[in-house]
Amino acid sequence: MWDVLLDVTIVEGPFLVTVYVLAGAAFVYLLGRSRTATWIFTVFALLLIGALVGIAALWVAVTMLDAFGGPVSSSAWLWVPAVCAGVLLAIWNLWRSRWWRKLVAALAIPLFVVTGVLGVNAAYGIDRTLGDLVDIETADPVPLPTPAPGEASAPVEPLYLTWQPPSDLPDQGVTGLVPGGIPSTNSGFPARPAQIYLPPAALVENAPALPLVIMMMGQPGEPDPYFIAETLEAFAATHDGLAPIALVIDQLGDPNEDPLCLDTARGNAETYVMQDVVPWARANLRVQATATAWTVAGYSNGGECAAYFGAKYPEAFGNIAAVAPVEWPGAERNDEVLREVFGGMQDAYDAVKPATIMAAKAPYADSVAIFAVGEQDSAFMPGTERLAEAALAAGMQATFFVVPDAEHDAKALLGGLEEAFRILYPRLGLAAP
Repeated sequence: MWDVLLDVTIVEGPFLVTVYVLAGAAFVYLLGRSRTATWIFTVFALLLIGALVGIAALWVAVTMLDAFGGPVSSSAWLWVPAVCAGVLLAIWNLWRSRWWRKLVAALAIPLFVVTGVLGVNAAYGIDRTLGDLVDIETADPVPLPTPAPGEASAPVEPLYLTWQPPSDLPDQGVTGLVPGGIPSTNSGFPARPAQIYLPPAALVENAPALPLVIMMMGQPGEPDPYFIAETLEAFAATHDGLAPIALVIDQLGDPNEDPLCLDTARGNAETYVMQDVVPWARANLRVQATATAWTVAGYSNGGECAAYFGAKYPEAFGNIAAVAPVEWPGAERNDEVLREVFGGMQDAYDAVKPATIMAAKAPYADSVAIFAVGEQDSAFMPGTERLAEAALAAGMQATFFVVPDAEHDAKALLGGLEEAFRILYPRLGLAAP
């Protein structure tokens, strides 16, 4: 029962519409307390004051307290003032009113707050279900195909030339938890359970060794395979079921704590990825082992990690797909990270920045990098472009892509991933050049 509730979609559909309708009905009822000129003036004043308080509070949280690690979506600047205005109206209705109006007003206060949270969340579109929003996982484990014996090198010919889809090829791939999880044997990192996407070609008998994507999401966030699976499903549908296997891992541990993709007092995130996840994938998944077949991908905080790991470990990851990445570990809280993590040593901090690593390792022999960002994402646009320029200067085959009409949201993520794999599919041997 609880899983059914937690799996309810909250970024679109009946649940969200119902909440909006209830909040709208409550708001209209609270407006209609009286028809006198005094009440009309009072309502106008309440809504104006409430909206101004909301704008001021959000401005302080964003610009002075940096409570969100940078700018927020434009939708927040509409929802927060609207919620504050509605709440102030409801509070005013608690005085000198009949009991049923008091009841509606009391219920309207949490209803308005929940509506605002859901409205902002829907604008971002990343936390798609109630479970996602409260960080409770409801996915089931999926059986893994038998891995190829030993390390599977790249096929002599690209898969798109040799692959013959069998008659029982599933129409769709599957997603779910990695059965048994990925042990943090070497790192001790408290990673949340990884999830996996298996394309149709991975689900048949004698499945071919496929390329691999290791994907990381943003902060706060969870290892949710929805977006990478939706992207790769679309490609698989037009390529005879061929797509990379995608392993979505947790680089955070605690969604409220940023380990910076590094090994620090905040956790051994780098050791987890490189010494736990990578060896596990090679041993347990039917994937090709060559670097050109492996892509490290990520969004926002995960995009920062993708840029870092792809820059530092080209022998493991020949491809980078970073959507709206944080420019370097902790860039949104640079002074705090410099002081608390690196003890004020600027040289040590600079050494872990992807652009610095790229310059030191240049020229890259065979690395492809795609850096994408939403057209309206003013906070992440400059850093994303600088990363693309650094990759290009270091000899990578780098692309900078702007997703039209997107902010720091699901539209940017899906658009960026789509462009990345449009570029990567021929390189991965899944489509003709």
